[in-house]
Amino acid sequence: MSTAANTLDLSNYWMPFTANRQFKSQPRILVAAEGVHYTRDDGARLLDSSAGLWCVNAGHGRAEIAEAVHRQLLTLDYSPAFQMGQPGAFDFAARVARLAPEGLDRVFFTNSGSESVDTALKIALAYHKARGEGGRFRIIGREKGYNGVGFGGISVGGLVANRRQFAGQLLPSVDHLPHTFDLAKNAFSRGQPEHGAEKADVLEGLIALHGADSIAAVIVEPVAGSAGVLPPPKGYLEKLREITAKNGILLIFDEVITGFGRLGAPFAAHRFGVTPDIITCAKGITNGALPMGAVIVDRKVHDALMAGPDNVIELFHGYTYSGHPTACAAGMATLDIYEREGLLTRVKEIEKHFEDALHSLKGKPHIIDIRNIGLMGAIELKPREDGPGKRGYDLLVDCFNSGLLIRVSGDIVAISPPLIIEPAQIDEIVEKLGAALDRLK
Repeated sequence: MSTAANTLDLSNYWMPFTANRQFKSQPRILVAAEGVHYTRDDGARLLDSSAGLWCVNAGHGRAEIAEAVHRQLLTLDYSPAFQMGQPGAFDFAARVARLAPEGLDRVFFTNSGSESVDTALKIALAYHKARGEGGRFRIIGREKGYNGVGFGGISVGGLVANRRQFAGQLLPSVDHLPHTFDLAKNAFSRGQPEHGAEKADVLEGLIALHGADSIAAVIVEPVAGSAGVLPPPKGYLEKLREITAKNGILLIFDEVITGFGRLGAPFAAHRFGVTPDIITCAKGITNGALPMGAVIVDRKVHDALMAGPDNVIELFHGYTYSGHPTACAAGMATLDIYEREGLLTRVKEIEKHFEDALHSLKGKPHIIDIRNIGLMGAIELKPREDGPGKRGYDLLVDCFNSGLLIRVSGDIVAISPPLIIEPAQIDEIVEKLGAALDRLK
C-alpha cells in the first residue's frame, strides 16, 4: 500500500471510471506534477505519457495559468452568466473563434466535453426547428464513438460499456454509423489507414431508411480517442462532409481530445481539411487546469436562431458556470502559452519521431496492433483468456511502479503525452513501456 494510503480515508470518494474496490486495495496516489512528470506519494517521479487525461497539452504546473486564475479570483471570482456578462467570457470567445476554421465564430461555453456534446445536440435540433424543419429530430452517432457521459453523449456514442447499465433510458431517434476499425486490413498503420472510407457510405443507407428530412445531425470524433486512437481512413471524413451537406444535415466534430494542437493544428478540422458545422471541445482549452468546454458554431447555425422578437431567449439552455471568470482566465493564459511557444503546430516537428518510436515496439509480446496520428498513439494487446482488460490493467500497474503513467482502456494503451514532450522523453516512454511489455504475462 502506498504511503498516502496509510493515512488517507479512501472510503468516501466514489471514483469515476474506476474499479473502486480493486483500486482501494492497491491505491496509486499522485501528489504533485511539473512539466511532463507526476510525483507519487512516495516521492518517485512518473513520466506522463497521457497528458493527464488527454488535456495537459502545455505540461504541468504552468505558473502563468495559476497566476491568471489567482488574479481573477481576487478580482471577480464568479458572476452569473444568465442576463449578465463579464469581460473574460467575451474576450475568450473571440480568442477561441480566431483559432477555429473559417465561418465557425460563435462560441457557447460549457464545463466539460460531455456538456459540450449535449449542448451541440441541442443546438442542432433547435437550428432545424428555427428554420421550420422541426421534423429533423434524429441524430446519427457512430459505433465505438465516445461522446462523453451525458445521456445525449452515451446515446450517440458507441462504447457498449458506457451504455449497458443505462439501457432503456437512452435518447430515442438515434442511429449509428459503423466504426472504421479493421484490424485485418489496417493493422500497424501509420497515420490514416488506407482502407475504410467506404464505411461513410452507410450514411446514405441510413438516409434512405429514415429520410433526410428526419435527420438533424451526424456526430463523430475525427479521431476516435477513448476507443483506442482510431484515425479516420483516407477520404472518410470528406465523404461524411459531402453526404451531410448534400442532405441538409449538420456535421458535428467532437474535438474534445483532438482540439488545441494534438494533431499539429488548432483543430482536427484543419489537419484533415474538412470543416464541420459545429465543433465540440474541452480538455486542452484550459490545459486541464480548470474544468471548461466550448461549442464552436458556424455563423449560419447561430444566426438561424437569432430571429423573432429581440427580447426572447433564443436558446433555452446554459449552465451556472458557463463562461466562468476563472476558467476564462485560465483559458486566456493557456492560449497565450500555446501561441507563444508554437504548441498548436509543434506536433508537426516531432510526429515522425513519435511514430517511429511507437512502431519500434512491434514484435513485443502480446501486441496485435500499433496505430498513430499526430501525437496520439495506441498499442493494442491480445486479451488474456481469463478476461479482457486484465492484461491492460497489469501493464498499467507495472508501468506505474516503474516510473511511467499510461492510459489504458481495456487492453489498449493510449499514448498522448504533453505537446512539450522532447524526443528523448518519447524514447524514454517507449523504453519503459517496452520493458514492461517484456515482463507482461
